[in-house]
Formats: sequence, C-alpha cells, structure tokens
Amino acid sequence: MLPYAHTDVARDHLTGLWESATTALLGRVNAEGFLGFWPTVIGMEGVEPRDERRFAWWLVDAEKVVLSSSLAGEAPWERTTIVDKPTAEVVADLKAAEGDDILVLSSASVIKALLAADQVDRLALTVFPVFLGGGPRIFDDGLPPGRWDRRRHPCRCHRPDRRRTRHSPARAAPG
Repeated sequence: MLPYAHTDVARDHLTGLWESATTALLGRVNAEGFLGFWPTVIGMEGVEPRDERRFAWWLVDAEKVVLSSSLAGEAPWERTTIVDKPTAEVVADLKAAEGDDILVLSSASVIKALLAADQVDRLALTVFPVFLGGGPRIFDDGLPPGRWDRRRHPCRCHRPDRRRTRHSPARAAPG
C-alpha cells in the first residue's frame, strides 16, 4: 500500500516521524481525508503491520486537533477537538498543556502558518512521487525569514550560475 516505504530504513524513518507524537494537528480538508481513510486500514487485508497498521492505530488513539472555521459542533471522529482559532494560538495552547510531540501531517496551510509564526521545532519534508506536482505549496516564495534562511548546498553544486558541478564530468571542448 505504501510503495515508497519498502525498505526497513524507509519504514523506520517514517515511523520515527510520528511515533513520539501524542497529538495530531490537522487542517479540516486533511482531517477529512486522513480520518476517513486511516482507521479503515486497521482491518484491511494485505497492509504492512509494522508501519501502515501501526500508523493507523496511532492516528486513531492520538489526540487530534482539527483547525476549522466551517466544522461546527461535535467532532465526527473519536478523540478529536475542532478549534476555530489562529493556528499559532492553538499550538501555543497545545505546547503549554501536558503531552509529547505535536505532529502536523501534510496540512500545507497549517505548516505555513506555523513557519510564519516561528513555531516549528523540526521540519521533516518527505516527497512522495505519487503526489508530486499537485496540491498547495508550502514555500510560495522560498523559506520565511529568520532561522529558516536559505543556505547554499555545502558542495556548492546547486548554484545556478555554474555550468558544471562537482557531480558532473568535465566535457572535452569540441574541436
């Protein structure tokens, strides 16, 4: 089911992203997708029990906070609170409360708001080629100012003004 996590290293990496978190912070659209799908994985045939089924159980058991101005009333999912407040305020409240890590799962609007408020302690970007090219951008105009300032790649091979990089062989001049 997760074709990109087919090695133990990939599985361990992905598991390490969510394993220590006790709270999942999601935007409404993401919550509707994640919470409509992942709980069904628990009973599915053919899922990988080491990561897919464990993640599904984690998501069901974790406290979930869904940021939404359009969902009203009681949350349609267990262990879920719907909050209509600015993202930075919600995270400040969560950090002040008892609990372990807070994990934001693929909610671009939530991630952008937290980056802008300098409330991200660790940012892990995982590219899933299946989804490449669609959805909202996290970095519209590069990284926000502050501790997220751009840095050149250490080998300087990604500078746009270089025609040849350390990783490409030199070519003989035509002649």
